[in-house]
Amino acid sequence: MTSESALATPAVAQWFAELFAHRRWVRRSQPFPHVYARDVFVPEFYQRMTDELHRVRRERPELFVSIADGYSADGVRLSDLRDGPLAIFSSREWHDLVARLGGVEATGDIEGSLHHHPPGSPFGWPHNDLNPAWFPGPAPGPDEVRLPDRTVDTKTGSRESGVAARETVRAVAVLFYLGNPGWQPGDGGETALYDHVADDAALPSVTLVPPLDNSLVLFEVTPRSWHTFAGNNAKDRNSVVMWVHRPRAEAERRWGGDTIVHW
Repeated sequence: MTSESALATPAVAQWFAELFAHRRWVRRSQPFPHVYARDVFVPEFYQRMTDELHRVRRERPELFVSIADGYSADGVRLSDLRDGPLAIFSSREWHDLVARLGGVEATGDIEGSLHHHPPGSPFGWPHNDLNPAWFPGPAPGPDEVRLPDRTVDTKTGSRESGVAARETVRAVAVLFYLGNPGWQPGDGGETALYDHVADDAALPSVTLVPPLDNSLVLFEVTPRSWHTFAGNNAKDRNSVVMWVHRPRAEAERRWGGDTIVHW
């Protein structure tokens, strides 16, 4: 287990660096390599993000849609949150920080959403996130990002007539926890990290990451980055879940094409 300053190198924009509390982020090797951080953002900016979460739930409830069949969360896409403080997660600066900490050369494509699990949500299923994702248009430039839009189905690549699309594979996953005040052990809603998939849903054999406000867990997506939502949450559980991506060909060279999990 090692600690590092997330913003130590390379140089980043001053406005971006000033959003962080400059605490050390911990790099862990078990049950698979991941980075864990507490007090990620300065209190003022974190409060702005939680205020935005509550505003969107209050004023734009129609934006919250089911994340996936059989999954207990609803959510708002990051592409619908680009006019306020939560837009930090779709910035090029954040993309590059995530890619660097994950140790990947990422494409500039960002996929993700703000997730909400109501109280009493069930345990999820172990998955590794090694999935394809399709993005519209040409690859973004070095200072740009690309988010999914409604012209291309992110999961299948089906698209509107005349629309170009590129296939990528998820490369680094981030879960950032917010809007969960007063969480205590026993409240549930953790993220379970598995040593191997045979552990399935046996709680004693997993590492549980608590959904503490202003904390995150980040990991490279690999064939063994098995994790899930641990469920049984006593209160609402909120998080931002997102990925940066690598080209499909690179994922195949590294892991083998048969390891990529199609929807």
